[in-house]
Amino acid sequence: MPTNARERLLIAAERLFYEDGIRAVGVERILAESEVGRASFYRHFPSKDDLVVEMLRRRDANWRAWLSRTVDSSTLGPEQLPLALFDGLAERFEAADFRGCAFINTMIEEADRSSPAHHVAAEHKEKVIAYLDRLLVDGGYRDHATLARQFALLADGAIVTALREGGTEAAPRARAVASALLRAAEREAQP
Repeated sequence: MPTNARERLLIAAERLFYEDGIRAVGVERILAESEVGRASFYRHFPSKDDLVVEMLRRRDANWRAWLSRTVDSSTLGPEQLPLALFDGLAERFEAADFRGCAFINTMIEEADRSSPAHHVAAEHKEKVIAYLDRLLVDGGYRDHATLARQFALLADGAIVTALREGGTEAAPRARAVASALLRAAEREAQP
């Protein structure tokens, strides 16, 4: 267990919020799980909401780093590389602790769009779209911005479907639709 109280709070909060939901987990439970005292908690985070926002920022950075590693390790060529997202999702869906997407879950729990937590979760989705857009630009696709949003929609749908169905098949089904979108998309003229 890390010795840094802030780190222990973030680790405990991330696990508990993902497993049980933000609203279902109170500060007392986080304190007990992290073995951090109340005074130390409030030195690091003025409120539970501040902890939620920081935990989401941390998870965003970790998730996008995972996505980048997944894409970097793919053997797909540049024109097919955006499909690596779905290959990675298939692996994540196999995890015993899979509970959907922490960011989708947050936006559902914090449905008020002005909520700081909702804002950070929505911002995560926009960063993922921007990353997909770069991959599609590198693949030579003309309407890359639209394709990036379509891929994000398919990914989010696959995540929710995998949670509902309790299996991994949503990822290859979404990948097949994404592949069809790529086949139908216009590409820049190749030199």
